[in-house]
Amino acid sequence: MTPEADANRVFIVEDEFMLVMLLEDLLPTLGYSVAGSAGSVEQALTDLEANEIDLAVVDVNLAGTESFPVADALRERGIPFLFTTGYGQQGMPARFADTPVLAKPYRRHDIQAALEQLQATQ
Repeated sequence: MTPEADANRVFIVEDEFMLVMLLEDLLPTLGYSVAGSAGSVEQALTDLEANEIDLAVVDVNLAGTESFPVADALRERGIPFLFTTGYGQQGMPARFADTPVLAKPYRRHDIQAALEQLQATQ
């Protein structure tokens, strides 16, 4: 079994192509595998059904559409996730008050620490 086979599978919900590419390159170096990526709410909801996911990184704003339906679906499945946003905690619905929020732009250390915290909640 390869180390990647044991890695937590991270699903990326992000509409900025460069950030998706960055995360797809970065996550394996941090000991995670990429379960897939989606750039829209519709695609993410479809992909959630098709992929095995352990953790998720969810951008709050997907081309002007809030990603809260994706967050609701992840929560229903018991999949830990964090939000990324350029706006910080403000504007987040009360039902996500306990969800970690990673402010953009973030650095390698920031995403690593946030994913480690998520992993601890599994």
